[in-house]
Amino acid sequence: PLLSRCRVFVLEELSEKDMAKIIKHTGFKLSKKATDWLIAMANGDARQAIMMLENTSELYGDITVDTLKDALQSKFLRYDKQGDEHYNTISAFIKSMRASQADAALYYLARMVDAGEDPKFIARRMVIFASEDIGLAQPTALVVANDVFRAVEIIGLPECAINLAHGVAYLCEAKKDRSSYEAYFKAVADVKKYGNLPVPLKIRNAPTKLMEELEYGKGYEKYTKEDLLPEKLKGKKYLKK
Repeated sequence: PLLSRCRVFVLEELSEKDMAKIIKHTGFKLSKKATDWLIAMANGDARQAIMMLENTSELYGDITVDTLKDALQSKFLRYDKQGDEHYNTISAFIKSMRASQADAALYYLARMVDAGEDPKFIARRMVIFASEDIGLAQPTALVVANDVFRAVEIIGLPECAINLAHGVAYLCEAKKDRSSYEAYFKAVADVKKYGNLPVPLKIRNAPTKLMEELEYGKGYEKYTKEDLLPEKLKGKKYLKK
């Protein structure tokens, strides 16, 4: 359906006060300490809190911090790999690196790793970031990002998180330059606008006698200063220097 014809509801996290009321109304008996722990772990998600209470009660009877932890087995993070939180977190991660805020980037990295995100997904985003946001300012960033990706492939979790952190810190500290990224998409725009414009004759390939007779490659100079763009785009500058 068209979004414009739908009623959209944005579901926000419940406050701690609201969560406490909901937990109380479930009828389960638990201490204030256990309630506070459950609220912190549920991240404002009442459904998750109720599910944790039901599972703990079924498994252990008594609901305490320890039995809640045992029922949970591992730290709960509201992180659906196909949902909004997945995209929100990776977005925050990239934007923190772009802003050269290593502390924030490392925090979002830790959240993703702790939630079970595929480390290769994170490393791929870092490789893209190295070219998109650092580019010509520090070309070695791409080498570092590729090495991080390779380390993730070879080592795997949990140790590869150290490699990811190393790479994230490096990318955050690097100078930023998006000129090659922006130049490419300006060129893409012209390709879409004008289609396949004729390549200048002197830089065409001439593998046959007929092509030579048609002057393909004639006058070609290896290190020419002449504009080699198609005639319609002569003088166009994509890359800012």
